[in-house]
Amino acid sequence: MADHNELGILGEELATKYLLRSGFAILERNWRFQKAEIDIIAQKEEGTIIFVEVKTRNSAFFGNPQDFVTPSKIKLLVKAANEYLISNQLDVEARFDIVAILKNSKEERIEHFENAFYHF
Repeated sequence: MADHNELGILGEELATKYLLRSGFAILERNWRFQKAEIDIIAQKEEGTIIFVEVKTRNSAFFGNPQDFVTPSKIKLLVKAANEYLISNQLDVEARFDIVAILKNSKEERIEHFENAFYHF
């Protein structure tokens, strides 16, 4: 497996543990719809489902991890989130968060951006 895939898997594990410690319930991981994948689907309070995109980098040299969530990625996430809500017959609010992780041999930093972007 390529190093970047292993880093991504590690990042999702770290994000899951972080969210659990922060009081979130994890409903799904790596939920797929067509070409989109939602890394984590979580819930903290009744009435809101949180769709979490995890971005992990080993260096901030080219930018912070959260900066790599592109408009095309957002479009795919929104489409997949809509399908998740419809297929599970959920009438709840949707929120989109980003968990940005910087992880290397010298540093491990986790930042959680709530309401990182809004669906249109």
